[in-house]
Amino acid sequence: MDQWAYYQSKSTKQHIAENAVEMLRVQLDMSPGLKPELRTKVEARIAAQEAAGKKYEQEKEQIRAEAEQAAKDYDAMNVHDDQFDLAEACLSVAVALAGVTALTRKRWLFAVAGVFASIGLVFGLAGFLHWNLHSDLMAKLLG
Repeated sequence: MDQWAYYQSKSTKQHIAENAVEMLRVQLDMSPGLKPELRTKVEARIAAQEAAGKKYEQEKEQIRAEAEQAAKDYDAMNVHDDQFDLAEACLSVAVALAGVTALTRKRWLFAVAGVFASIGLVFGLAGFLHWNLHSDLMAKLLG
């Protein structure tokens, strides 16, 4: 679930409740001759909307904490996603170079393919084993 969208929906509900309270108070102020039983109903509605606004405020704080934790988790996992992306790219280059090597029979080209395959394997293992190996340098070299 998108926690920030959920947070925004609670915020919208809170603003609606606060606006309802404001409108009901204006109605009470503009109706001094309102019957006591109607005034009691409007005041009960004001209290209910104020309670709803406070409830939404409390829920928003919990949702905010969950959303911030989800963002932290995403950032932590994104490192491994980058490692897998780099591993896939290097292994693809290695396979392509190995194919060209088979056609040209150039040993140095096979060595280059081996370097790319090795880098791909290292970053693939880093992704699976949660090693703290960042792919920034390789991305700059390849980019």
